[in-house]
Amino acid sequence: MRLEEADPKGLVRESYRIEGITLGECRSIFLDWSLSLPAGRDVPDAIRTLMAEYALPTPGHPMNGVLEAGLGLPAATGRRGGRMARMRQAEG
Repeated sequence: MRLEEADPKGLVRESYRIEGITLGECRSIFLDWSLSLPAGRDVPDAIRTLMAEYALPTPGHPMNGVLEAGLGLPAATGRRGGRMARMRQAEG
């Protein structure tokens, strides 16, 4: 994946340029980044692209851990909860 596809608004790129950025600020930027990705974009592939570009040259940056954690999360696949989720729980 190209870097422009992985970070279309440059949010992650800018996070690496902010001196003294905190873990909480990185998490907030990551959330904004994830919400800005076009539907259908391969999120783990995008994260790996970002890590290769930004995390490898900057060990110890707080965004590195946020990106690594993002790889460990299951991809969201639509809405969860609601009536159907309650019905499945009642059956199980």
